[in-house]
Formats: sequence, structure tokens, C-alpha cells
Amino acid sequence: MSQSHSGYLLGIGSNIDPHKNITQIIHLLLEHFPLLSLSRVLEIPPIGMNSQRDFLNLVVFIQTEQAESKLKTICNTIEVQLGRNRNDPERKIKDRPADLDILTKIQLPEEAERSAHMITDEYFLYPLLDELIAHLVNKPFELQQAGVEMNIDGLSFGQTAATINGNARASNKRVI
Repeated sequence: MSQSHSGYLLGIGSNIDPHKNITQIIHLLLEHFPLLSLSRVLEIPPIGMNSQRDFLNLVVFIQTEQAESKLKTICNTIEVQLGRNRNDPERKIKDRPADLDILTKIQLPEEAERSAHMITDEYFLYPLLDELIAHLVNKPFELQQAGVEMNIDGLSFGQTAATINGNARASNKRVI
């Protein structure tokens, strides 16, 4: 990424049928944004909740000039489409099919050195943020934990940071 790009970093997770729901989240985001850059997908035990179901988590960069409120509406709509009850006062401590959180607006490469702890207090996302930002600014990065392979429309992602370039026709989607 040599030019300056503005967008948002999202934290994404699921611990109810996570393989299916993570791929569905990415598919639904691609309907709104033709270019998604993704960290690897990690399996992470639940934190701050009483559950036996591990999460699949990743971080996504969406290049867009849309207002944060519009992006939040898209994220909330996806959560509800996949079965999350956004009106449940205990939704933060319950298992969930979809969790999409806007972490920050970011300008790259100008803000590439911003520390992960300045972006979120969700420490389990720190290595994913570092990996994704390194990918976006073409810097080497090595993460010891293996990523979880995911498949969408015949494409694999999740084992390392990648960019999916797609549009409405599945035959045009590809991983870069």
C-alpha cells in the first residue's frame, strides 16, 4: 500500500457455528465493500464470559470514506441477520453467532506505527492487528500461532493476512 488509504479496522468474532458464520460475515461485508483486507483467523477461548465454545476471531480493514454511523448500521444488520439479539441486555456475555466491532478509523500508511493497545483493549486482537497493518503497508511480519483455514466461494483465507477483491459475481472474487 504505497498511497494513503483511509478506512476502518473491525474486530470480528463468532463462537456459534463459527466456521459458517465467519465466512457468512465476510460474504455479507463484500456485498457492501468490494475490497476487504483480513488478518489470519485465530481460535481463541472465550474471555469475560462463561462458555465452553471457543471463538474464531479476525481483524478486517475496510477502505471507505463512509461515516462511522453508516458502517455501524451495516455491522449491526449483519449481526442480526446471523441471529444475534442486539436488544438482549446480556448479549456481551452470551455466546454469539456474529460480533462485529468497529475498533478505529485509521489512515495508512501514516498511522501504521500506532500501537495495538491504542486501538483496542481487546488484547487477544493485538497480534491480528499487528499482522494486518504489516500486510497493508507491505512490511514483514511473523505470527507464531497458526491461522484457521476458511473457505468462501471456492477461496481459502484465514491462514495468513490476505486481501479479498470481489464484487457481486462470485467468479470475480479472488484472494490477493
